[in-house]
Amino acid sequence: MTKPILDLEFKPAIIEIRNFNKDVKASKASNHLVIAIQRNNGYVYRKEMDVFADGIDDERNVFIVERIIKSILWTVGGYLIFISGSKVIYEKIKSYYTDGGLRDFDYHFMSNVYEHEVKVIYKPMQEMPLEKSSSVPCGGHLKGRRIGFDAGGSDRKVSAVVNGNTIYSEETIWFPKLNSDPKYHYDGIYAAMKTAIDKMGGDVDAIGVSSAGIYIDNKAMVASLFIKVNKEDFDKHVKNIYIDVVSNLEKELGHKIPLSVANDGDVTALAGAMDLKDNCVLGIAMGTSEAVGYVDANGNLTGWLSELAFVPVDFAASAMKDEWSLDIGVGCKYFSQDAVIKLCPKANITLDENLSLAEKLKYVQKLHEEGHEGARKIFETIGVYLAYSLAYYAELYKIKHVLILGRVTSSVGGDVILNVCKETLAKEFPEYAYFNIAMPSEYMRRVGQSIAAASLPESL
Repeated sequence: MTKPILDLEFKPAIIEIRNFNKDVKASKASNHLVIAIQRNNGYVYRKEMDVFADGIDDERNVFIVERIIKSILWTVGGYLIFISGSKVIYEKIKSYYTDGGLRDFDYHFMSNVYEHEVKVIYKPMQEMPLEKSSSVPCGGHLKGRRIGFDAGGSDRKVSAVVNGNTIYSEETIWFPKLNSDPKYHYDGIYAAMKTAIDKMGGDVDAIGVSSAGIYIDNKAMVASLFIKVNKEDFDKHVKNIYIDVVSNLEKELGHKIPLSVANDGDVTALAGAMDLKDNCVLGIAMGTSEAVGYVDANGNLTGWLSELAFVPVDFAASAMKDEWSLDIGVGCKYFSQDAVIKLCPKANITLDENLSLAEKLKYVQKLHEEGHEGARKIFETIGVYLAYSLAYYAELYKIKHVLILGRVTSSVGGDVILNVCKETLAKEFPEYAYFNIAMPSEYMRRVGQSIAAASLPESL
């Protein structure tokens, strides 16, 4: 195994699970376990695996299965967790996903997202739900007059796109995370849409929205943009904010306007797919956290959450704890500015605690540019993290292309991450050496995102 130079205790998820599978097979005393996780509209993701027979190594069984369930939950999403094949594992997992249980954060988060309480249910093998997947045709529609709207935390961007050509684009500074009044958010979104409509002669055929957060059926379920809005106002005014804006525009213009709202990670992956003219694209943005999007083999969006910031990639007991979810070893501490900062002590870099997180990252990047060996080792370490994590992500996604972006990949550090990741993947996982791992083209960074957002909905 290739060890990350600054994190020798790193235990990659993919290696730990493969070792578990090998040991179970060698034991010749196993149970067949089936996990099925159900989300909205009855969609179901199934995972089948062998585990040690009950009573042989229950602790290891539970640990591995819990990590896998959590990985599926934050990749695919869901609120009903069905288990068959081991009552011991079932009872333990059930105790975790409760109010106050080990997975209290996950329990409450998913209950809120899907508006159903998370439940863990045991079923006989023959009664387990069957796989039911979603592949939503979304994006690549360029005909007509379209609006692409990108809601960011510090600015909002709107583009008027006519038959695939951006004829107008505007960035406006706003402060959504500081405002508790839903009217502030509504007015900002409405004004941007009206501006784009005016630039297209006073009408629009479709509107696509790229926005950070979790969106289901165009509704905002969880979104940091509206963090200051209280729950009552969120449920009443924000959850359907994009639907409401478009509904009012429909009344003004006198016709139906197709709307599609997608997570900004998915829109990034879609922009990459359009740029590459290929599918099976996983986009990973390393910034404040780890933001991920995916376009499947059909060029569609899956409806999955792809919140890989909470997927465990390191099974070491000493792994860093995430302050929000209170779990250890999850992606946000390996593919974000936090990853850079946590490695600084081992790289002999002392940071000024008065600096913001973004400023600390910039300081390390500046040291790297100046030839600081420790700073380089930080980005080499992240490159190794990424290689092993991509091999794990490949258990969940079908991947051909990986786009890495975000402020952590800017400057020369991005090249180091990219090169070390490719080298490690080729050496340790030759079966995945075909992955095309790259940073977005200049075209995609400049206009690809707005065109991708505008292309989300089909025209009437």
